[in-house]
Amino acid sequence: MKIRVRAAGEADLTALLGLYSELNPDDAPLSQAAADAVWAAISGQQGRTVLVAEADGTVAGTADCIVMPNLTRGGRAVLFVENVVVAGCFQRRGIGRRLMEAAVRLGKSAGCYKVQLLAADDAYVHSFYEACGFKALAQGFRRYVE
Repeated sequence: MKIRVRAAGEADLTALLGLYSELNPDDAPLSQAAADAVWAAISGQQGRTVLVAEADGTVAGTADCIVMPNLTRGGRAVLFVENVVVAGCFQRRGIGRRLMEAAVRLGKSAGCYKVQLLAADDAYVHSFYEACGFKALAQGFRRYVE
């Protein structure tokens, strides 16, 4: 199986929405107009790259990356990774690892001093990120705004 990771484009929007529905199956689907508006905002955001992994030409996974400028660490930025998902039928084939490698390369090329993410409270997910070279070094906190 040939795996290629690249930046997503507008033509990938339907595939991305399908992947995100696997990530958050309880979410109501976005209307096409809402999805188009959100994509326009994402694609116009400086430092934002949505990666997609193609397996034999099919979009099989994604990771959303954003470079955040930073006034500490000598002005070196931080790359945040969010919404990592690999389609169920493509899992355990190296696609997630390739996405994370591409995210780290993106961070290096942007002069970031670290790549950071939050992971679900799931032992399998934690072991995956550890196998990709990430370490659980901090406690994450979040507060949902509703």
